[in-house]
This record gives sequence, C-alpha cells and structure tokens, in this order.
Amino acid sequence: MPPVAPGPVAPTAPSAPGGEATGSADPSTAGAAVPVPATALSRDARRIYELSRDKLVQIRTLLRNADTQASIGSGFFVSADGLIVTNFHVASQLALEPERYRGVYVTMEGQEGDVELLAFDVQHDLAVLRTKARTAAAPVLSFRPAAEALAQGERIYSLGNPLDIGFAVTEGTYNGLVRRSFYPRIFFGGTLNPGMSGGPAVDDAGRVLGINVAKRLDGEQVSFLIPAEFAQALVQRAAAAEPITQPAYGEMTRQLTGHQQLLTDRFLKAPFREQRHGNYRVPVPDDALARCWGSGRDPAFPGLNLERTQCRADSDVVAGDFNTGAVRLAYETYNAPTLGAARFGRMYSQSFANEQFLRRGNRHQTAVDCSERYVDPGSLPMRVVICMSAYRKLPGLYTMTVLAASTNQPTQGVLGRLDVQGIAFDNGMKLASHYLKAFRWEAAP
Repeated sequence: MPPVAPGPVAPTAPSAPGGEATGSADPSTAGAAVPVPATALSRDARRIYELSRDKLVQIRTLLRNADTQASIGSGFFVSADGLIVTNFHVASQLALEPERYRGVYVTMEGQEGDVELLAFDVQHDLAVLRTKARTAAAPVLSFRPAAEALAQGERIYSLGNPLDIGFAVTEGTYNGLVRRSFYPRIFFGGTLNPGMSGGPAVDDAGRVLGINVAKRLDGEQVSFLIPAEFAQALVQRAAAAEPITQPAYGEMTRQLTGHQQLLTDRFLKAPFREQRHGNYRVPVPDDALARCWGSGRDPAFPGLNLERTQCRADSDVVAGDFNTGAVRLAYETYNAPTLGAARFGRMYSQSFANEQFLRRGNRHQTAVDCSERYVDPGSLPMRVVICMSAYRKLPGLYTMTVLAASTNQPTQGVLGRLDVQGIAFDNGMKLASHYLKAFRWEAAP
C-alpha cells in the first residue's frame, strides 16, 4: 500500500519512565510573590497529600552490578507487612531479568529498602511487591468499596513522584470508563507525568479508586487509571505467594495466552460491519471493539480514486520492554477507469509489494515465515499472503499479518491488511478466515 497518513488516534504512554530533562524557573527573573487566598480545592489537595504521604513510595529498579538506576515509578503500601502495589511496566525487569536487576522502595522521608516481586498481572498492568526487611508496621491506604460507584465529575487526586523530582498530588475529575478499551480503564481528567505510574488515585476520603497507568500523548489532562478492583484481586493472590527469583516468562506467556483467547473470542463473536467502497464491501470491526478513521481521494495519485480506512483495537498490553496484543486493520480501495488495465496492474502490484514485514527478526521475534495463495473465500477472489513471526521467549505466541488483494477487476481493487500481535497459531488462522470471508463484491443491479 502507499504510505498511510497517521490517523487521529495517538498512542498512550506509560507514566513511569524517568530521565526526562526538566526546566526550572530563574528566581532572578521572577516577579515578587503575591499571596493568593487558598481555594477549597487546594485545601483538599493539601489534606489528601498529608493524609497519604507516609503511604507512598518511589519504586526504583537498579542494575545489580552497578547500582545505577534503570527505571523509576511509584507505588503505595496496602498491608502492614509491607505489600506494595505498582504497575507491571514499572517492575517488569524484576520479573523478567531478576539476575540483572533489583528493586528498591524509597519513602517520602528518604528511607529505603529492598523489595521482592510477588505477583503480576500483565493484562491489567499491575504488580505487587513486598519489602524485604521492614521492622515497623507499614502505614496503608485502603481501597474504596466497589459498591460505591463513582459519579461523573467526582474529584480525584492522583499521587506519585513525577520525573524523579519529588512526591506530588494532582487534581482531576472522574469522566467514566474509557470507551472501546479492551480492559476497563478510568478516564482521569487530570495530569499524569513520567514517574507517576503505579501511584494511587484516591477519592476525597483518601481511599484508592484507581492506579495511575498512562496518558495520551496528543492531548492535555487525558489520563488513564486502572480500576482498584483489579489491584485488590492481585493483592489477595500475592499475599500467599513466594517471591519471584527466576525469569517469569512462563507466567507471562500463560497470561498473554489468556489475553489472546479473550481477544479471539470477542472478534469472532462480533460480526464485521460492512463498509462500502463502490462495489466492494470491506470488513470493519464492530464499533465497540476498535476505532476507525479514513481518508478520501489522494492528490498524489492523479487518475486514481483511492480511499483508505484504518482501524485499531485498544488491546495492547505491556510485555516487558515491548508491547503486544495489538490488533490493527487497514484497507485501500482503488478505482482507475482512465488508467487502463496495464498501468493500473503495475501500480496495484507495486502497492501490494510495498508492504513491510519483520524480515530479519529482532531480539524479541524471529524473522517472518510467509505463505501465499489465491483463494475465493466468498464472492471475491483474492491473492492472500499470511506471515507469522514467533516470539522467542513466549512459546506458542506469534505476530500474524494477513495481506489480501482482490483480483476480480482490471482497473479496480481492494487491498486489506490485518495485523495481530501475541496470537496463538490456531486462533490466528481462525481470525484470518473470519477476516477474509467478510470481503465481498456486489455487482451493480
């Protein structure tokens, strides 16, 4: 396909990685300080800060052989014996490379100690740590009961250590659950910054209702929280767990296998919507599963009516230092009545050949293995290429690409592409068949 312009859906970024440069105000150029009366909101934020400060920790991942900082995040105590909740993407190095990294917690007063990883939840990006040698009982934050539903516009306070410059509280509002999110996410109308991942978001009573996880890169105060119920469930699991001391790829594979099964089931149960492009009918995911956007005629291709559609499911999960679990679909429909069959055929074939694959592999995945055939899955004959790339440390899981091109018209065509990450082979074949059967040609009456 020709290059596709980015759609309006921007990626989300975890709020944990540190190391960003930060600016500071120059006191020599600042104006004289003017006292401002405290507002009710700022008094509430100060109250929440004072109520929570001794329950908050920074989580640091250090290289064992150098004691240099590899990553930072936030967390909070949930039990007197030192259980700490944070994000999996904050603690993933402890899970996957424990021989190389160790974890440390640091309180607001500067006290620090080693932590051990007890349990993690890849699907919801959560982890539970435990302090190794704490003598005094830890002060804890309590969870808001699930039965107490949040009201739209209710005030939320997010806490954490942004950019490794100190603990902070940011105010925002509850704006419901995120539409089309594969797993439940709270839409937080407030600011999250790098380093705050894993910190708590609390209500006006200081009870945890969510865990900081990510923000949108293309907006302001568009942030996301993991509902607290998933952290509570993981804490219960972790309470009797043994520390993780060996690379936990087996457990991560088990959880990702469960994720891809849920993904497959949802897509197979939800029939594709049909999108019309002339006589072609192309499959578009159900609106509840994915966001789609499109573009019309491309002026870079005179004499060619070219329309594009892209869709993406919000199903990515963190798997250490990379993401997997994504589902993306793209289509291009061509109509070139004035070009002639030969010129159109060359352009159409070149678009098909331009598709990019992971040909050489990388440290996470093998090079692709592709098969090509001509099929007629329904009312539309197609040329189809299916490529699979295996994950090196996640046995049984693959990245799959399905590339399909119609072959029924001399000066018209449709190209479709389906990309699925972290899929089992059998489920990949089911999704490929489901996808290809949804293409149709509808002759004019």
